[in-house]
Amino acid sequence: MDWPLIPFLISNHMNTTRLLLAALAAALVGCQTADTTAPAPKAAAKAAPKPAPAQYVFYVGTSGAKAPGILRCVLDGKTGKISVPTVAAEAKSASYVALSPDAKFLYATAEAAEGAVAAYAVEGDKLRLLNTEASKGKGPTHLVVDAAGRNLVVVNYGSGSTTALPIKADGSFAPASSSIQHVGSGPNAGRQAGPHAHGVYFHPKNGRAYVADLGTDDIFIFRFDAEKGLLTPNKPKSGRVTAGEGPRHLAFHPSGKFAYVNTEMGLNVVAFSVAGNGGLNQIQSLPTLPVGADKKGVSTAEIFVRPNGKTLYVSNRGHDSIAVYTIAQDGKLTLLQHMLGTPATPRGFGLSADGRWLVCAGQKSGTLNAYRIGQDGKLTDTKQSVEAAAAAAVVFVP
Repeated sequence: MDWPLIPFLISNHMNTTRLLLAALAAALVGCQTADTTAPAPKAAAKAAPKPAPAQYVFYVGTSGAKAPGILRCVLDGKTGKISVPTVAAEAKSASYVALSPDAKFLYATAEAAEGAVAAYAVEGDKLRLLNTEASKGKGPTHLVVDAAGRNLVVVNYGSGSTTALPIKADGSFAPASSSIQHVGSGPNAGRQAGPHAHGVYFHPKNGRAYVADLGTDDIFIFRFDAEKGLLTPNKPKSGRVTAGEGPRHLAFHPSGKFAYVNTEMGLNVVAFSVAGNGGLNQIQSLPTLPVGADKKGVSTAEIFVRPNGKTLYVSNRGHDSIAVYTIAQDGKLTLLQHMLGTPATPRGFGLSADGRWLVCAGQKSGTLNAYRIGQDGKLTDTKQSVEAAAAAAVVFVP
């Protein structure tokens, strides 16, 4: 190597190194000063409400001398027009009906010397009788199926008792597994000389059964063992309304935090909070009639909470109206509307599972009427009415 070139080569190498280091530093500074913020994710669009089904199927219980049995109807999801009812099953005293959770079976009160319930298989637009079993009391008036579809609980108005019956795999009944006789009375001698169980409901969360007893002014509370079909009195054993008001039916808020009871003689809707031990604590009572309305010959009948938990509905027989209330976060009610001119003697009504429709049964008028439910919960009469002799209860297929 030519030794005089060595200093030159060394100097040239050092300059190159300096240039590389300078370029690297500039790149690092650029990274630090560049905007590294990632674009904000777009907010998820609200899910559009599900379109209304093209049609809704519902069943109608009937009661009285002109009762044809259990009726099946179809409601048009756009117009609210109700099909001409067809007789799904001939039956006597099928005043109240309930469906199994999967809607494969239907259960109804039935006529018998000491009271009975009937089990049916749903087969297309007909019902096939599976069997009947004794309700262990007189005058069965209301019934409910547990969430698993394994038990039915029925209440007997005449004798004032509550009875559980196991449901077999084929949908038929086994004999009663448990029955409890209510005890008590109220100040109204004509209506409350003894217990008169009127409505039974399972709590949506705690598994207890709640029974409104018109004769004793109690809402009796029972713990329920679904495996054994066993009813046992809860502690506390009941909630109460003001003496003489006569609790008829009950509706739970979907959250399970609140319960609402309509009093048949008191003409009130009573709101309760539900305690951890299943107890009921009254938080409010409101009239179901407009101010100044004539109360003679008037009584409340049915009550339901809209599936979204935002509104409550109560029917008034004699006044022939449905009172509508909004439900606040604390469970308290505010009157929203009185829908007047319902079918005469609106003994029963039902809500579709999506909360879009209410169908009211007029026992005296022998008609069914459809009401559209607005987003605010208000009812709009569609003027869609059909004849349905002795209509008493309405239950939509989920």
